[in-house]
Formats: sequence, structure tokens, C-alpha cells
Amino acid sequence: MGTFDVAVVGAGIVGTACARELSAAGLRTALIEPGVIGGGATAAGMGHIAVMDDSEAQFALTRYSQLLWKELADRLPADGEYLPCGALWIAADETEMLEVYRKQRYYSQREVPVEILDSQSLAEAEPNLRLGMAGALLAREDAVVYPPAVARFLASEAQHLGAELILGRRVATIGDDAATLDDGIRIRSRSFVVANGAGAPSLVTGLNIQPRKGHLVITDRYPGFVQHQMIELGYLRSAHAMDSDSVAFNIQPRPSGQLLIGSSRQYGSDHPAVDNAVVSRMLQRAFEYMPGLRKLSAIRAWTGFRAATKDKLPVIGLCPGRENVYLATGHEGLGITTSLGTAKLLADLLLNRTPAIEAAPYMPDRSYALHG
Repeated sequence: MGTFDVAVVGAGIVGTACARELSAAGLRTALIEPGVIGGGATAAGMGHIAVMDDSEAQFALTRYSQLLWKELADRLPADGEYLPCGALWIAADETEMLEVYRKQRYYSQREVPVEILDSQSLAEAEPNLRLGMAGALLAREDAVVYPPAVARFLASEAQHLGAELILGRRVATIGDDAATLDDGIRIRSRSFVVANGAGAPSLVTGLNIQPRKGHLVITDRYPGFVQHQMIELGYLRSAHAMDSDSVAFNIQPRPSGQLLIGSSRQYGSDHPAVDNAVVSRMLQRAFEYMPGLRKLSAIRAWTGFRAATKDKLPVIGLCPGRENVYLATGHEGLGITTSLGTAKLLADLLLNRTPAIEAAPYMPDRSYALHG
């Protein structure tokens, strides 16, 4: 195999995006994956390309990434199912409408196209919502994709740019100049990028990332039943819960006419089996917002484990104490959105280029990122 300039561990959407970006920069790149491309947390992501505002750093990375997705959209394959449907943040009552107004001010000040819908306008935009919702914020540039297909596309692009794909082998350890695979083969490389999500702590001692289990349900085909990605504003509270199980209404249309329903979050569960009690709670929450969903047929439910950090920001950059090991993990529910921005930022840091956004908030030397 020779010696690589960089070896990327993990071929989820973040790892494949990094491999593509590094290969495009002229680096001889290896992409190592024990399973199938896009088969881990990537396959358990809803594929919502969202701009978020929990913090300035979260906004910066999600907006940067969203604009990169818009640039890439025309080149995505049909099975990537890029759909610029926009997103509705649903306010169930007047108290939640206060958050709609706040978000509208925040995004408008930063030149993100948004619009407030009142109760009547929301009912017209989404007739299958329960009547009486107070309103919503429409994020016009939000989109959805099918993450596993996009990961395969990014990996293929990386290969066309010269990357070598090593499938069916797990990285057991990373040394100073080589990674040892589970079959004993050593992959020599000048640098390494650990992008294997919740598996990263097995390769980086002390990395404080926790697996967060999530469930998804997909329905049969019902074209037109839902027009936009829709998320209850209560989703933000559930996303902030770090030590308790939670569910929230989150639904998106697919180009196939199917509906993808989320969302759930669980800590302390390390088994991939579907938890019927959690799925039931998740669907009951969805029925509260869209009663008509009760009449539709679900065809599959599945789970995945997303890598979560304490401050809700990913870990991107050089690993403290290591001269050649970089991290690109900890994205939790925003790995699909931020994959392209993460790859750009990671490549800039590895190649000593000036990043387009400030890198400091995502650096691994954050004390809470590396120490529990």
C-alpha cells in the first residue's frame, strides 16, 4: 500500500466528506471502514440540512455547511434525494411563539432567509397539522437528503480523486506512524483523522464523547401529506437533555412520498435493538401534532448511536498530546448538516490554511471535550 499522507478512520458522512476534501487538496488518502459506507450513525440520521442557533459556534458551522450543501446540490446523484423543502419550527402556543420571534430576529440579523407564519398561514402550508397551532418559523433554505447515498457519493468522489478505500477492516490502534488493523495489517500514514463517531474514544484515550441512541420510523408512500421538514420547538429542550430519555415531534417528506418520523434520544442504552416503548412514545408525540398519521402505515423502524459532547459542539482538530492525530467527531444530531463544513475546517487545520470560520470553538483541547 505504501505510505499515505492521511488515513481517515470511519466512512460515515463525516469521514467520507473529510476523505473527499483531503484528496481534493492533493493528499494521498486512505479511507478505512469496518462495515458499509454510511452504515453507522449516518444511516440513523434524518438528513435534515439545518441552520441552528443554540450558540454562535453552532450557527457558524451549520450555516457554513448549509451553504456548501447548496453549492453541491446540483452534483448529487438522484438517490441522494436532495430536497430543498424548507423547515417549519412549530409553535404550539403563544409562549413558544416568543421563541419564533427570537429566532426570526437572530436569523434575519445574520442574513438567513426566514419567515414567520401565523396560525392560519401554518394551517394552509401544512393542512395535516392539528388545528390551533400558534404559528411557526419557516427556514426557507433548510433541505433534506438521504445520508447513506450521499456518503457513498462522497466516498466515490474521494476515490476518483485518488483515495484508497479499505473496507471490512477495523482500526485497532493508532501509533506514531501507522494504524494497526484488526487483522494485524499496519497502514502507514503521516497523519490520521478519527471520524468514526461514537467509536472514537476507543482510539483516543480520555475523549469524553457519549453515544446517544436514536430511533427513526419510515412510512409507506403518501405523497403530499407533508410539505416541509417540521420540528416542534420542544425539540430544543429534548436535545438539551443530557441524562434523560426524551422524544419530540420531527417529521420530513422524502421525494419518494414516504415520511420519516423522529425523534428520540436515549443515554445508557448500548443495544441497537428497537425499543418499542420509545417508538410508541415517539409516535404518540407525532400523533399529537398530526393526528392523521394514525391512519398511515409504518414499514420500518431502526436505531443508531450518535456521538454527543457536553457542549453540543463537535470536536474538530488536532488531538492534544498527539502530533499527527486529528479528530472529526462528536456531531450528535448535526453530523449530516455539518459534514461538509467539518471536512473543510479539518482540511484547513491539517494543511495550515486559514479557515473560513473561526476554528477555536470546535478544537479538541476544550477541557470538557477530553476529560469527563
